[in-house]
Amino acid sequence: MAEAQTYLVMLWGDEAPWADATPEQMAAAYADHDRFSKACAEAGHEIVGGEELQGARSATLVRPAADGYEVVDGPYTETVEQLGGYYLIRTADLAGLQSLVPMIMDGGTVEIRPIVDHSGATS
Repeated sequence: MAEAQTYLVMLWGDEAPWADATPEQMAAAYADHDRFSKACAEAGHEIVGGEELQGARSATLVRPAADGYEVVDGPYTETVEQLGGYYLIRTADLAGLQSLVPMIMDGGTVEIRPIVDHSGATS
């Protein structure tokens, strides 16, 4: 069996439907995340962190500038898909985790990326 590793699971999607969602639609989406959390636990995937993010327009960006740096209001790019939330999940079964994320895709994309472990051990 593979050694456990920590992954950042990023939830990308169009913010517009969420901004206009009814309370019932929001409750259904949160229920999907509850189901995902339970399914992860049952399959041995440990959720070690995660949060829902405020809309991309609430972001600030710090960029290089001629005199050092500049701070500007977000979003970073004018794309349809924005980062809406994330999970940190520790698992030895990436394929199993990949099979569970469709329940929280909600029409968007889920990006799963391993965390770099600088301690010399597998993260």
